[in-house]
Amino acid sequence: MQQLSGLDATFLFLETPEMPMHVGALHLFELPAGHKGKFITALRKHIESRLPITPVLRRRLWWMPLNLANPAWVDAEPDLKQHIVEVKLPKVNGQAPGLPELEAAVSRLHPVLLDRTKPLWKFHVFEGLAPSPSGLRRVALYTQLHHAAVDGQAAVALANAILDVTPEPRAIEVRPSRRTRTFKLEMTEMLRGVIGNQAQKVAEIVRSLPATVGTLKNAATKAVSASSLLTGQAGPGNLTLAPRTPLNVSVTAGRAFATVTLPLHELKAIGRAFDATVNDMVLMLCSTALRRHYARQRTLPRKSLVAAVPISLRAPGDTSADNQASMSLISLGTHIADTKKRLAHVKAATSAMKSTMGSLKSILPTDFPSLGVPWLLEAATALYGRARVADRLPQVANLVISNVPGPPVPLYMAGARMLTNYPASIVVHGLALNITVQSYDQSLDFGLMADAAALPEVRALADALHIAFDDLRALPRPGEHDPDAPPPEGLVSQAGRRLVGGMAGAVSTTLGSTLGKATRSMIGSATRSVAGKVVDAAVSQVTSRPRASARPAPAPSAKKPGRAG
Repeated sequence: MQQLSGLDATFLFLETPEMPMHVGALHLFELPAGHKGKFITALRKHIESRLPITPVLRRRLWWMPLNLANPAWVDAEPDLKQHIVEVKLPKVNGQAPGLPELEAAVSRLHPVLLDRTKPLWKFHVFEGLAPSPSGLRRVALYTQLHHAAVDGQAAVALANAILDVTPEPRAIEVRPSRRTRTFKLEMTEMLRGVIGNQAQKVAEIVRSLPATVGTLKNAATKAVSASSLLTGQAGPGNLTLAPRTPLNVSVTAGRAFATVTLPLHELKAIGRAFDATVNDMVLMLCSTALRRHYARQRTLPRKSLVAAVPISLRAPGDTSADNQASMSLISLGTHIADTKKRLAHVKAATSAMKSTMGSLKSILPTDFPSLGVPWLLEAATALYGRARVADRLPQVANLVISNVPGPPVPLYMAGARMLTNYPASIVVHGLALNITVQSYDQSLDFGLMADAAALPEVRALADALHIAFDDLRALPRPGEHDPDAPPPEGLVSQAGRRLVGGMAGAVSTTLGSTLGKATRSMIGSATRSVAGKVVDAAVSQVTSRPRASARPAPAPSAKKPGRAG
């Protein structure tokens, strides 16, 4: 019996109509020239051929008696006509639907819960989209996979199983399985499995307790020493309470979805110039976009927003279909106006997180005893939502930001080339915005999923990500002169002091010491102001470089010789 781990089952017990616990993505595909027939037919045939190597698509839940402990997985044969369905989008002003209509469709479909009596996945196919610039047919696919079955890395592993690196699907070698398929569990087997599993988990906890206590002590000391909760100083420390924002509310059953694509190679080049990782740059983009968006609405907190950032606990090469992740907190520096200083803050915050979480990865649990846990979690979740506790309690984070590395090459499914991979993730009470990012081919695809009541203008925030990227492009590289920086302070001060000193000496000689002091003070203030402006102008002419976007001044037009009129 394969019982769900404590972390996997948690996503089942937390699920409510307001908090669906499935993840997915919106993919845009381009069909090959001469493709005939419906794509959904080819897709069903393709998925059927890949079922032997995708066990996550052919298993379903089997619940314990009285919901006493975590459920187990049993084998199932998915009906592909129910799991892969077609969605028709209406034309807009006589035109074929495009990306805005797809985003609206995902907003409608994402809140719909998956049927727990069947395998926990569903694919939605959109045909009849506007063709590509070269005239090729395009289709879209919105996928749903329950988080109890996969985390971000497991979803990438599943994609690798059903996608190909060439338009021609690869041959799959199917080896006969020696495992006996189990479609249901008997009462005796369930009870024996539950009791044995609980005893094993308790024994594992007891064995690891001494090492766990020491590691927790060291990690807590590091985190608290940099925390603004105790130091009272603003800084890159991540252990702090998040400020209250419109995102920290109880969520509704509505969703709003938006997408963004940015060039990955250019973002990596900017990151290398500032010694920043891709993850640093993703957090910086989100920070800048959030700062601009809420400043425009006059709701930007004086304190920095805090992001909840998932971290993977997987060992290298582990492709098992379960959840092996935890959550960390990172200060985004949204209270800092200067772009370069904000980037330095984000880098310091991620470094602080890594130093704290690095030692904890080996002891963070993904499984634990579950006897009685389903009752407690389901009751607590229902009470938390109905009482709108998230509207009253202080929060440790404002939103979720997740960056999942994806394939660096173009992929194909059923002969169609995948153009985009926009993630669609989960929002929960108190965290009404989830920004999940995945790299694909040469792009970085952002999927912004928000509660429709808390952030209906999610498209405006997505547009702010484009502006944030332009801000990073315009940021002077280390060693370059900043044309917007003030002139060297020493040069201005030196010139001002000399000019003031000369005039003050003449005044003192003429008027005497007592009157000279008062007059010298007034002359000094006025002279320093004038001197500063003069030197500013001089230094600007010498040190400033022309902007890349500046155009040369037009040449003066030649006049015919003649008398002046």
